[in-house]
Amino acid sequence: MAVALAPTSDLGSPRRRTHKPARAASSAAEMTRIAWTPSANLGIAEWSAVGRRFGQISRCSQWWLGDWIKYGNAKFGERYSRAVKLTGYDVQSLMNMVYVATRFDISRRREDLSWSHHATVAALDLSGQEHWLARAVADKMSVSDLRTELRTRRRMLEQAGAGAKPAEPVIAVAKAAAPPLAARDLVCPNCGAAVPLSQ
Repeated sequence: MAVALAPTSDLGSPRRRTHKPARAASSAAEMTRIAWTPSANLGIAEWSAVGRRFGQISRCSQWWLGDWIKYGNAKFGERYSRAVKLTGYDVQSLMNMVYVATRFDISRRREDLSWSHHATVAALDLSGQEHWLARAVADKMSVSDLRTELRTRRRMLEQAGAGAKPAEPVIAVAKAAAPPLAARDLVCPNCGAAVPLSQ
């Protein structure tokens, strides 16, 4: 099954044109489940708009599916079997999407971070989530950078003899941490507070 895709200026809102929008929509590109094929000679602006839309769809789809399943579970008592058939995702992936969607109210989701950023900190308490998401935005962290930072903090506390369970050190650091550390700051291994080395 092929689907026509017209370039868009924003997710869900087709770019306004003065000439035959329906024909432009069908001639821009065709999409199947395994391919995107331009059926016209796209300019850089049209090509860029399509890429932007693909990126937006990719970054939104886990949120949409998580919220959709959550609604179905609450309204119809569905538990994933129908969602698996309808979406083609496995149960575990869908459960992960629902878990992250339930851990972040819509008002707390950050558009400038991916679903994967949120999934990385979903197990933390509210203040831990807020701290690490704010750090990810401020420091322009990739998901990989955020995971590395959390692992480093966890190891640092474990080496300091915190003796806490694996998930707890990250939460403790998130509660105790100040704003992002300057290059000249040292971190206290006991409480995680920044100690300036020089003024």
